[in-house]
Amino acid sequence: MIIYVVRPGDTIDSIASSYGIGTDSIIYNNQLSYPYRLAIGQALLLTANEYNGEGQEEKRTIVSGGYAYPFIRRFTLTETLPYLTDLFVFSYGFTTEGELIPPALDDTWMIDLALANDTRPILTLTPFGEDGKFSNYLINVLVNNLSVQENLISNLLETVAGKNYGGIDIDFEYILAEDRISFAQFVTRVRIAANEAGYPVSVALAPKTSDNQPGLLYGGKDYRLLGEAANHVLLMTYEWGYTYGPPMAVAPINKVREVVEYALTRIPAEKINLGIPNYGYDWPLPYEKGVTAASTISNTQAIEIAIAHSAVIEFDQVSMSPHFTYDQDGVLHEVWFEDVRSLNEKFSLIQEYGLRGAGYWQIMNLFRANWLLLADRFYISPPDYI
Repeated sequence: MIIYVVRPGDTIDSIASSYGIGTDSIIYNNQLSYPYRLAIGQALLLTANEYNGEGQEEKRTIVSGGYAYPFIRRFTLTETLPYLTDLFVFSYGFTTEGELIPPALDDTWMIDLALANDTRPILTLTPFGEDGKFSNYLINVLVNNLSVQENLISNLLETVAGKNYGGIDIDFEYILAEDRISFAQFVTRVRIAANEAGYPVSVALAPKTSDNQPGLLYGGKDYRLLGEAANHVLLMTYEWGYTYGPPMAVAPINKVREVVEYALTRIPAEKINLGIPNYGYDWPLPYEKGVTAASTISNTQAIEIAIAHSAVIEFDQVSMSPHFTYDQDGVLHEVWFEDVRSLNEKFSLIQEYGLRGAGYWQIMNLFRANWLLLADRFYISPPDYI
């Protein structure tokens, strides 16, 4: 695979001619829409006809996982599953009594499709309250009551076995700092019970860079304790740029690296999956804290917006992320998203530190170039059952 950055005057015909490849592969790899216009600064993934392999690092095997809601398009999931070890179905909730709450939409078809593609479906457990947001009250009740935990674990294992899930992922956020140890103990109890039944357990970790990092997202997540409690972890290395924050990269590589380097002081590399965002944000300007809200967009939508407004895509050398601005109806907008260049930087971190693999939030929108590049850099592991 070759990453090519579009220059003024380029067309898919001229690029194809320069590399001796067909235009069809450029269109397919990059999900280009007729009439196949390009944005200056756009990164394209090209499939070379011939390559001698010189300078290419030795490929190693990693795990690849992706989160998806049951309303994902069947086409999108079908296209993505060949590149996944694990499919994290989002999500199952629970009551204060430990009763399991299934997703609003049926997830059976996702499980069946995953298994048909030799991908392991994973039940994702989340503590959503009635308002649909993470509830630290619900977490507090659970982690401090053994009978509630026992009931929930029993219901989890019954559901996992009954629906042909292959594992459990615990995605709790806004855990109270005083529940830090109790939460890790809960994860340990789930892992012991699940492992005995043959299922792995993972836990999602907010992106910390120190043990005592302040903030509601961080106080309840103890990297060392949770690294010991679970079979493996996901570093949620994204959302530096977020809906209500100022315009910036969603996953700036310099910040991602800081999280990885801290995590490695507390958790073995072979247990760590790097979180990768599969989306971007579009902010109206000027940004006003508490007022401005960005729109979530897919990476392919970002390119379409740039093309529609003749915007030039820039690439920030610190965050190693693409961005651009455009004007619509007199309102200036700033867009940050992911492309094959920024993703390649994240893949290099996985390679450099020998991490277990990658976990995508989320796979609801197909970004084919990502998967092609991932498969070019790594071998994707089949599920490893206990």
